[in-house]
Amino acid sequence: MTNPSTPSPALLAWASRALGARPSAKDVSHPRENSRVWQLDLPGSVRFYLKISPKAVMYERETLALRSAAPALGAGGAPQLRASSAEHLALLLTAVSGRPLKQLTLTPAEEARAHRQAGALLARLHPAGDLSGPRRAKAEQALQTAADGAEGHLEKAGDRLTAPEQKLVRDLAGQLRTLPPLPLAFIHGDAWDLNLMWSHVQQQAGWIDFERSRFATAVQDFVLMACSTWTDRPDLRAACLQGYGRNLTPKEQLALKGLAALDAVSCLVWGPKLDDPDVTARGRRTLDRLMAGVFA
Repeated sequence: MTNPSTPSPALLAWASRALGARPSAKDVSHPRENSRVWQLDLPGSVRFYLKISPKAVMYERETLALRSAAPALGAGGAPQLRASSAEHLALLLTAVSGRPLKQLTLTPAEEARAHRQAGALLARLHPAGDLSGPRRAKAEQALQTAADGAEGHLEKAGDRLTAPEQKLVRDLAGQLRTLPPLPLAFIHGDAWDLNLMWSHVQQQAGWIDFERSRFATAVQDFVLMACSTWTDRPDLRAACLQGYGRNLTPKEQLALKGLAALDAVSCLVWGPKLDDPDVTARGRRTLDRLMAGVFA
């Protein structure tokens, strides 16, 4: 990773002014080039996080989410925005208790509890925000927009997909264009176990990383979990939807299949490009399940 391991002097000075004291900084970035996150510690075990958004649009999305929608998740359900800087694309965030669920080894019962709470938090998030005017129009076009990206993904994936697999993706993408209006929501946009925090001590879940949040169809928030954690764990799917308060409708389930196909192709493009075998494997497994007719 080419990112500096410490914040720039200007950035650290900005954070110090916002916190009223100079913190110690520890690099906790993800192992990818555009990830820049530091853990900031103050005396008395007070912890914050300093995050630099990779793009202006991600900064704008996360800032909007943390100001207007994430507070609906309640105490501990999401980070609180302490300060933001459009100049630096910087966000100063409170810490959410626990660790990402993906990094934990839990009992099946505790995993189910975490996913049930995750679904309950999404149920609070989805009706949050002002879904009116251009935002509603954009949300209503979300599936069409996703379908429009199919050909570009297939072209980039090339021979990583067979001709029958390409046809399946095109067919499922085409179905996205014919579906009736589906429930709309303010979605997290990157809802899966890497961004789901779980505190074993408090037995509490929380969502982090809202940089892909937006107004869209509600079902779009379940794609990543359906293509990863839920693959071998239908009990966790059931727990999450129980917490969410409802099952997906038959039309939402059709949309989920189409969105999963697009996610699979995207994974087969970006996994090799980023040298990330886990992403590549996720895409291949999803595509194999769709071809076998066992995706649910």
